[in-house]
Amino acid sequence: MAMMWAGRFSKDVDPKVNDFNSSISFDARMYRSDIEGSIAHATMLGEQGIIDKSESEKIVEGLRGILADIDSGKLIFDPNAEDIHMFVESVLTERLGDTGKRLHTARSRNDQVALDIRHHLRGECDEISALVRELIETIINTAQQHYYTVMPGYTHMQRAQPVTFAHHIMAYAQMLSRDLDRLADCRRRMNIMPLGSCALAGTTYPLNRHRTAELLGFDDITYNSLDGVSDRDFCCELASVLSILMMHLSRFSEEIIMWCSWEFKFIELDDAYSTGSSIMPQKKNPDITELIRGKTGRVYGDLMTLLSMMKNLPLAYNKDMQEDKEAIFDAVDTVKMCISTFIPMFATMTVLSDNMRRAAAKGFINATDCADYLVKKGLPFRSAYKITGTLVARCIELDTTLEELPLTEYRKLSDLFDEDVYKAISLDTCVMQRNVDGGPAPDAVARQVEALKAKLR
Repeated sequence: MAMMWAGRFSKDVDPKVNDFNSSISFDARMYRSDIEGSIAHATMLGEQGIIDKSESEKIVEGLRGILADIDSGKLIFDPNAEDIHMFVESVLTERLGDTGKRLHTARSRNDQVALDIRHHLRGECDEISALVRELIETIINTAQQHYYTVMPGYTHMQRAQPVTFAHHIMAYAQMLSRDLDRLADCRRRMNIMPLGSCALAGTTYPLNRHRTAELLGFDDITYNSLDGVSDRDFCCELASVLSILMMHLSRFSEEIIMWCSWEFKFIELDDAYSTGSSIMPQKKNPDITELIRGKTGRVYGDLMTLLSMMKNLPLAYNKDMQEDKEAIFDAVDTVKMCISTFIPMFATMTVLSDNMRRAAAKGFINATDCADYLVKKGLPFRSAYKITGTLVARCIELDTTLEELPLTEYRKLSDLFDEDVYKAISLDTCVMQRNVDGGPAPDAVARQVEALKAKLR
């Protein structure tokens, strides 16, 4: 395939340079965006009288034919083409002759690729958002079954206070809800149309850039041609959003890995989403969550690739920017694969409620409630805190729990203790009374669920 700039050069480019320059191996995935962008551009050129209306219509028809042939598999990408833009234009010219050559009027590959990647990533944002929504809904469905499943809550990986399984997993639903917001914000800034910036300085042709934006569903146009071709903020921002999303998935994965262990045994993953050992027949490994945890670093690397690539580029376009696609496409593909696998894994796991409750019964996680019991009877909190700490030490000495400690032991430290202390420090009471908005009480979690469902709607 002849290079489009061949008129300036007296000899062919070295084949190794062609291979080094080529991007079709990874930018071919943008073929639909490239063709739809060209259809809008050709339509606008015809409407503006920049090219003859009949030729504009032929170009549009030819482009639609190319799109249909690629979709059906009839037309295969030429690996010798430099990029998807040159491939489509070359096929169009082969089919239409000189008419096809008019498509590139008032357009550079610089603004063409800037358009294509925005258009393509806009669709990827929508697909990832749909997956995140599905994961949130999966978490909600599980939470609604476990409003009363008591488990220990942790700080510093030490048992701290009783919560419910529903409350715990809804924390991740809230994180993912923020990820949805970030994806929407990122998409909004991405949805700006750069075509018409040309190489870097616009054009003398009377373009109607707003019309092209309208045809392609963009909210607005870029207002500086230099920025229009050299901006990749939206790639960096999307990679940042995806990195935060992966961080949330990784945290969730870490907890699932712990919960699967014999030391916790709070859940059991379905056999379809676990693996075994080549030598230890008893093993059931949470490989999916371990891979998600590992792939999080990969997405972070993609973000750093983009930031490092852009950090010292002068205006306007530089060939360095070709490196944007592999990094952002890898981040997108990795996130989609991770969420798609996480959803059915989470939906099919078995929650071992009895084990959670047994763990909650240990560790003195009702100590704060014991202190609150004294506070409600008039004792200052710091005094109540000290008394309760002494009671915990006494329980450890006697190898018992606060629930089983005799009332005589309580009264050695304060006359305010009475039989009602046992109800006050029961795990169910500890959870049920935390009915403040955002708390773990079943009614509070149910309100949280309904609020998030309303947001999703």
